[in-house]
Amino acid sequence: MKNMDFEEAIGELEAIVAKLEKGDISLDASLKQYEEGIKLVRVCREKLGKAKSRIDELTKNDDGSFKKEPFPEK
Repeated sequence: MKNMDFEEAIGELEAIVAKLEKGDISLDASLKQYEEGIKLVRVCREKLGKAKSRIDELTKNDDGSFKKEPFPEK
């Protein structure tokens, strides 16, 4: 699962959410889907964290050089 790209993980997470929202699966199946969803959320957070780190590292100066600068938080 860790080898998934962000888009694939989000797609699977959206499919799980749709199944759970539909409500036509058993409690056991719902719990398994929920557990899978939690794993996918963790994968997505990790991928986003890595992307944020790369953005932090590659902030360009006016002279074309790069400097490390923290990513602005909302």
